Amino acid sequence: AVLPGVLDIGGRYSALSNFGIVPAAIMGVDVARLLKRAQQMRYYCDAYVPAPDNPGVVLGVILGEMAKQGKDKATFILSPKIRSLGIWLEQLIAESTGKSGLGIIPINDEPPVSPSAYGQDRFFVYLRHTPLPDPAQDAQVALLEEAGHPVIRLNLPELIQIGEAFFLWEMATAVAGSVLGINPFDQPNVQESKDYTQTMLREYEEKGRLPEEKPLLVDGGIRIYSADREILSAAGTLNDIAAKHLSHLKQGDYLALTAYLAPTEDNHHTLQQIREMVCARKKIATTLGYGPRFLHSTGQLHKGGPDSGLFIQITADDAEDVPIPKNRYTFGVLNAAQAAGDFLSLNQRHRRIIRIHLTSDVSGGLHRLAQAIDEIL
Repeated sequence: AVLPGVLDIGGRYSALSNFGIVPAAIMGVDVARLLKRAQQMRYYCDAYVPAPDNPGVVLGVILGEMAKQGKDKATFILSPKIRSLGIWLEQLIAESTGKSGLGIIPINDEPPVSPSAYGQDRFFVYLRHTPLPDPAQDAQVALLEEAGHPVIRLNLPELIQIGEAFFLWEMATAVAGSVLGINPFDQPNVQESKDYTQTMLREYEEKGRLPEEKPLLVDGGIRIYSADREILSAAGTLNDIAAKHLSHLKQGDYLALTAYLAPTEDNHHTLQQIREMVCARKKIATTLGYGPRFLHSTGQLHKGGPDSGLFIQITADDAEDVPIPKNRYTFGVLNAAQAAGDFLSLNQRHRRIIRIHLTSDVSGGLHRLAQAIDEIL
């Protein structure tokens, strides 16, 4: 069967279109029931419903006003059964609001720390699956409220109500965009990285290699790259460079790990350790995106949103590679070009970024990076 989509629905708003519903049907989801619940939320959010009674408007105004008051780190806590919803919420909010130097920064899947380690730039959203809540999360949220952190609680009694959640958050994100004074339906900076990537791929087709800059430091299986003059002067050891880079963090910033790596259990565990250390010891929000997927998620926010991100891009040589039919380059070359294009785009916007390339032992290299950050902090 061919099930056409609607061309003018942006990808992040398409969960309830054929784009999202056909896969749900193939998975065996009761689509009619899911859409019925979504339709109910649509009625609740309709134009005839007064703003104070309209859940999409209320949630959207809260999101927008929090950001305007400096609480722009929307930190999500999701019950285990609905944890994967966080990656969609991250894309929806980041790509919709991160532009014109403004934006709400979604913090997804961040390891929990003590309430005292969270800065005043945070608010928390607890999406709780009421039949199977996590007692540790309940306790964590209670402590956050006791410490005075703003918490939004949203209950999900049935998993099929995910349809309601999709519509509610799409509506709220649009309203938040209006509050911030930006267009929540475009993504003007996503194309930048694409254009740089295409330029690099054309060079590869002409010369048989991607453009390569000289690393600041080669330390065993680790190479480090940066255009930051301060970091250039500090280029002695991995610890020296990481220390200088992390010294740029200030309250209200966030650390963004962008990893062009396979999201294996070991890699993810080490990257999450880094997030936990930085969050607990620097009181800074942290994000983690796997490339190139995140380019269509938080990538827009990184370039168009507030200049509060400190970026560590992590790349690696591919243990295995796969050719792309009818192209001279492979998937590994494409991935490397996308990483390089994103690095160049962030540099052109004077974002604070270093690239750490792991040439052979990816797991060992990540552990070395985590150890260095542990020693620095």
